[in-house]
Amino acid sequence: MRKFFQRLGFVPATIACMLAAFWVLGLIVLPQATMIERSLWWEEQPADLQDAAQRLDQAWIRQAELSLEDPSPERDTELAAVEAEIQRLETLDTTPVRVWGLNNYVRMSGLHLRIFLWTLAASLAVTLIAFLVCYPVAWAVATAGPGLRGPILLMGLIVPYAVNELLRIFAWLILLDREGLVNTLLQALGLPGIPFVETGSGVFITMVYTYVLFMVFPMLNSMETLDRAQVEAARDLGASILQIHRRVVIPHSRPGIAIGCIMVFMLAAGSYAVPWIMSRGVGGDWFTQLVYRQFYEADQWNVGAAYAVTLLIACLAFVLLVMKVMRVSLREIAR
Repeated sequence: MRKFFQRLGFVPATIACMLAAFWVLGLIVLPQATMIERSLWWEEQPADLQDAAQRLDQAWIRQAELSLEDPSPERDTELAAVEAEIQRLETLDTTPVRVWGLNNYVRMSGLHLRIFLWTLAASLAVTLIAFLVCYPVAWAVATAGPGLRGPILLMGLIVPYAVNELLRIFAWLILLDREGLVNTLLQALGLPGIPFVETGSGVFITMVYTYVLFMVFPMLNSMETLDRAQVEAARDLGASILQIHRRVVIPHSRPGIAIGCIMVFMLAAGSYAVPWIMSRGVGGDWFTQLVYRQFYEADQWNVGAAYAVTLLIACLAFVLLVMKVMRVSLREIAR
């Protein structure tokens, strides 16, 4: 830290530290802490409130009966006592009581649990497909050489992302819809149409396309640091293309592969727009749609917070699993 202040100067270093603290605390820690806190409690009516409501109804009925009787000392005394009881019961605190516990986490129904597990499995499949698609692309760009081939490939990847994400998703819907361009061409060739939207396969295709850059660039960054002499040495020793990638390229690119897999998985698991638009309500729900409904349709914010925290825990577990499998540390990922 002292070297950091000496290199930048006191004022710039202080501003940088304040901005970093605001980013970490205000945009990461505080929202997540609020979500976790909200998921750990729920509101219940006071235990004696229902009994008090029944006694209040009985007191009102008795008050009405006494008001119809002829005045007498006994009647006036009982009426005064009933009115006093009514006044006491009406002043009871009806504010819901906050109860702490883990009940919000066990309220997930069997259907919601299946959707949760399906979302994780589908996100894992999207990550695997994205890796298989992006690895050759990243290697081709990394080995393109000093000519224009590398920049042209990069521009081909980046230019489509100048368009808004929602517009790109709707473009894929136009292509893959039941009467979209792809099915129209298939039918023109005498082939049966493919129900991309109804089967949910359109969600996988669109997600891979939407998050492809988050897989390509980390791997590309790692591959560009590979000494080409190692590849040439492996080739001179008789290694095949698969052996070169399995024993040289992939071990060197482990940090980039880990970062790409982590980013794509977390983006896919937390995606809302892609499954909502591409499934159109007929291709199955994504877990993020359940979280949205708990917040804004069922008005169960505490349950929605528990759902969101559950998804966060699953994503963190995936991060740790990837780090374990790829044998990379946080320091290597942060480079």
